[in-house]
Amino acid sequence: MLEVIVAMQKPKSDSIMNTEGWGQINWRQAERYVFRLQKRIYAASFSGDVKQCRKLQRTLRRSWANRVLAVRRVTVENQGKKTAGVDGVKSLSPEARMELVRELKLTGKSRPTRRVWIPKPGREEKRPLGIPTMYDRALQAVVKAALEPEWEAVFEPYSFGFRPGVRFVG
Repeated sequence: MLEVIVAMQKPKSDSIMNTEGWGQINWRQAERYVFRLQKRIYAASFSGDVKQCRKLQRTLRRSWANRVLAVRRVTVENQGKKTAGVDGVKSLSPEARMELVRELKLTGKSRPTRRVWIPKPGREEKRPLGIPTMYDRALQAVVKAALEPEWEAVFEPYSFGFRPGVRFVG
């Protein structure tokens, strides 16, 4: 009987944080949820419905699935996952990743970046490189997932530079 009551109280959206562990996350379901919201953002932007586009973006930004995918992208998949920011955090345990998912909130304040000077190719000069903390990288990934579909809808059709999923065939 308790299982039935718990199942009835389960929210229809994923905005309320799940308490499952990192290993039990259904990644395919999370990716599908985020992709469907992104398609709806794209369609709203393409049709010119700004109000609906902003509402869907807010939903995606607050989405548990989007935050989990952003943390996975930054801590597991990214080539720079072992690069520490100013806080010195290089890699995160599964528990720490779940804690990072819980902490992600868009506040408008970012933490300081670590400044590294890297050499320019073929010269003696060096250029500065700012390395953000894991928290800020994950937050950037959350916001990127919400903003990208809107701008993809209004891009020039033959602009191929730095666009996800668009390949120049010619």
